[in-house]
Amino acid sequence: MTTFHLTDSDKKKLLSIARCAMETAAGAAGTHPAEIHESDSDILNTQAGAFVSLHKGGRLRGCIGRFEADGPLADTVADMAVAASKNDPRFSSVTPDEMDDIDIEISVLSPLRRISDVSEIEVGVHGLYIIRGMRRGTLLPQVATERGWDRETFLGETCIKAGLKRDDWRDEDTEIYVYDAVVFGEKPRE
Repeated sequence: MTTFHLTDSDKKKLLSIARCAMETAAGAAGTHPAEIHESDSDILNTQAGAFVSLHKGGRLRGCIGRFEADGPLADTVADMAVAASKNDPRFSSVTPDEMDDIDIEISVLSPLRRISDVSEIEVGVHGLYIIRGMRRGTLLPQVATERGWDRETFLGETCIKAGLKRDDWRDEDTEIYVYDAVVFGEKPRE
């Protein structure tokens, strides 16, 4: 499903953009945000959704993303890095003195695809996005892999993230979407 390819250079640039945006927002650096968004890479100027996850000491410290972008991928990554560091309601804002301890992970997303049969879900390949009424929630593909979940556990945990009951994915009123992600970070994946 992924329709784009990121080179190592693209990944390094996106990680640099995320870090500079986050540090600027926290008042820890002098880089002006406009300077970090400029890129001559076609893929970084393509519209694509992205999530930015922050980790500190191996634990989640913030994660926010967007499935669809209204501008270039480089801008989306910068915006999500700032949002993850300041606006994730589960955490306090990242402070300048934490910056050296924060590891950034970026997930660049393919477009959402609604599925009608859960057998289409490939654990470790697909992220899930579940909607039922006004409730919605997502879990990135790497979450299932990191936690050793099977398909039903992944579905159940995504329902819980959406504020639903664990088995609500079985209800015909529940919409299930999948997406691929190109996942990379400052720290090598284990």
